[in-house]
Amino acid sequence: MFNLRHSPPSESPPVGPSIETIRYQTHALSQSTVHTLSIPAGGRFVVTPALAKDLDTLEGFAQKHRAIAALNGGFFDPVNYESTSYVVLEGKPLADPRLNERLMSNRTLTPYLNKILDRTEFRRYLCGKRQAVQYGIALHSQPPPAGCQLVDALGGGPRLLPEITTVPEGFLAYANGKVIRDPLRSSQPDARTAVGITPDGTLVWAMVAQKPELTTTGMSLQELANFLKTLGIEQAMNLDGGSSTSLYYQDKTVYGKVDEAGGPVRRPAKSVLLVQLLSR
Repeated sequence: MFNLRHSPPSESPPVGPSIETIRYQTHALSQSTVHTLSIPAGGRFVVTPALAKDLDTLEGFAQKHRAIAALNGGFFDPVNYESTSYVVLEGKPLADPRLNERLMSNRTLTPYLNKILDRTEFRRYLCGKRQAVQYGIALHSQPPPAGCQLVDALGGGPRLLPEITTVPEGFLAYANGKVIRDPLRSSQPDARTAVGITPDGTLVWAMVAQKPELTTTGMSLQELANFLKTLGIEQAMNLDGGSSTSLYYQDKTVYGKVDEAGGPVRRPAKSVLLVQLLSR
């Protein structure tokens, strides 16, 4: 059972002047280890999405884009390597799931297609006359806040906070009190990735790593939402998890999923979130 009582988080001191205000912590819980990265708002950092032509490692993304940190991002088709999530960068679409032929022609997914194309996404806005950076979490169809322009977006889902949407967005279904459909394993413990926003605008990346010594390990999405609340997060969304779960920081990648032998599962990503220094 998930237990919010856990060991005090261990903190990695910042290395070098370029990352002195980013905070990395690990939280040792009973069924998982959660790695968090806190990126302050209004500083010299910017969080943007990136997309690979095929797939790439987080190290590859970080090196190509000169990023301080990288987090695996949206969903993709493991057969054709095409994104099933929207990705927008600097106002230009990088990935549109409507152009993914395997997704659009999959008859099994037809009943869910409207919601697949309107899931929750992480956004960066420019707001007001001063073009201040503001981050948000919203459905793809939702317009930007008044006075703001949508610049970047990375799709995922379901939303975790302030309310969890595992039924409409994760397609979780029950019958007679039992789970009968759970394509994202929402109700099961697993490796997870999420992004959250605190009331002061701080971004928090969370990567839930399984414990190799345990048989059932990780978090359900509800457990992840509960944990994020303890960090003071008010808005949060789920990103691609399971075998994709990974976080790159300080020239090191940590992985969330473990195989039967207890070793890390290293699967490259289609899209990521990056932390970069703002150009002066």
